[in-house]
Amino acid sequence: MSVCCVLLQRIHLLMALLALEAMILSMTLMVIMLTNSSWTMFIIIMLTMGACEASLGLACMTAMSRSYGNDFPNSLTLNKC
Repeated sequence: MSVCCVLLQRIHLLMALLALEAMILSMTLMVIMLTNSSWTMFIIIMLTMGACEASLGLACMTAMSRSYGNDFPNSLTLNKC
């Protein structure tokens, strides 16, 4: 479901970032449910990487919205240079 949302979401960058975050959280939940408690360190690393991904995505989106005034990926073209 999240993969389809990322692939189909081409209007707003924020929605694509939320779908990526949902993918990270669902993968973490799947690992927790399918394995025993010996994978605790892997789960902590996955959650840390998910938080870093969310932070970088939000920083990029903030910089883009300050520069271009919106969060539409269509406004990011190389022709405007």
